[in-house]
Amino acid sequence: ELWRNERWTMTQSETPLTTATAWQEAVNAQDEALLLLLSDPDIRIVGPRGTAQGHEVLAAWLALAGLTLETRRTFAKGDAVVFAQRGVWRSVETDEAQGEAEVATRFVVQNGKVTEIARFDALDEALSHAGVSGSDEVPG
Repeated sequence: ELWRNERWTMTQSETPLTTATAWQEAVNAQDEALLLLLSDPDIRIVGPRGTAQGHEVLAAWLALAGLTLETRRTFAKGDAVVFAQRGVWRSVETDEAQGEAEVATRFVVQNGKVTEIARFDALDEALSHAGVSGSDEVPG
């Protein structure tokens, strides 16, 4: 056992998919401590507004984004994981939905930590960037 908190126990047998799933659940639960534990200190965050890096940026994004993601399809190959998702952005003040969209999220996971996350508007684009194809879809 590498570490444990109330949601997850990380072991040596974790896969990139289980790490990415735990990371996504930490985002949805607004669990900053778990999110940072699952993220490399130099994590790269690539999104529609550009690229940023590090735990401070990730923590600030978590606090302000008001984002909840429902994973609809999963793809995994090597250290790459792609989730096709429905995203809902809510006001952090009122909790009212401010927008919804179909998105794809690509993760790079190395040594049990998410080292890069990128958000795409199209699943095909995320799969291409990850070097993953439709045949790498995980049943479920």
